[in-house]
Amino acid sequence: MQAILLVGGQGTRLRPLTLTTPKPMLPVAGVPFVTHQLARLAAIGVDHVVLATSYRAEVFEAHFGAGADLGLRLSYVTEGTPLGTGGAIRNAAAALDPSDGAVVVQNGDVLSGHDLRAQVARHQEAGAVATLHLVTVEDARPYGCVPTGADGRVLAFHEKMPEPVSRQINAGCYVLDRTVIDAIPPGAVVSVERETFPALLASGALVLGVVDDAYWIDVGTPAAYVQASADVVRATAGDRLVDPSAAVDPSASVIDGTAVGPGVRVEAGAVVAGSVLQAGACIGPGAVVTRSAIGAGATVGVGCVVTDAVIGDGAQIGAGNELQAGVRVWPGIVLPDLALRFSPDA
Repeated sequence: MQAILLVGGQGTRLRPLTLTTPKPMLPVAGVPFVTHQLARLAAIGVDHVVLATSYRAEVFEAHFGAGADLGLRLSYVTEGTPLGTGGAIRNAAAALDPSDGAVVVQNGDVLSGHDLRAQVARHQEAGAVATLHLVTVEDARPYGCVPTGADGRVLAFHEKMPEPVSRQINAGCYVLDRTVIDAIPPGAVVSVERETFPALLASGALVLGVVDDAYWIDVGTPAAYVQASADVVRATAGDRLVDPSAAVDPSASVIDGTAVGPGVRVEAGAVVAGSVLQAGACIGPGAVVTRSAIGAGATVGVGCVVTDAVIGDGAQIGAGNELQAGVRVWPGIVLPDLALRFSPDA
């Protein structure tokens, strides 16, 4: 079986973390996020994955190579100009092996625990041309709404409705027949959500939705990225995941799913909860870091309080600063001691 991973986005909502690193390559529980997706594909019998790259495309192949370490064969196709989801799928299809079999297509920013094997089986058993993973959310307004009939047949696609007709949304994982992919015009800007799937429905083709409300998260924002990493750490390693090369003072507290990267230092009395500390970061004595992402080589000074914030690579936060409520510090910025106290009530 073959798959396409759409990993070409620039990840603008995750800046400054993505200024130097593509979103799918940000560390989640100690490894690049896309590693989790590749491992799941390998586990259900996928043997060939095409990575549809664009932004900083060279980073992917430099890290994963031919894919042997993951038990996969990886190919890389770079998109010169943005082609939309459908155009990216069509562009990547050039590297697929000749086959009439179904292809798994997954967005590169979704972490899901749904039963992908069952989704593939449902597609094959029903003879569908496309089978979508759907999840149920409390508020479907920010998402594409996908109502289905009692038999699972997709009835319509509605993009970001003010009053959604269903709480079922497109979860970003598809099983597609090659005929669907080959019908997308090569080199054209095409959206599968707004054009390809609605056109299939209009033609009377069988498009199915499989509702599976297992763990699912879109890691497109800093808060979701940090949460996803903490969730994986708690599920696989316990309260924390610390790289062997990191140094955590015995009096420091590293808890609640925190991932501590290589070469990180957490000094005496510091408290780090539910956060991501990227390679070479330093958390100073007595600092408190909560639900935050600390970039590679960044320093959080003595007694700082950092909550729900993003600190870019190499930034230096001087002693006593308090950063809260979505603050983002760009790479290389230096805040002197006691320079900033920011909170929603300030």
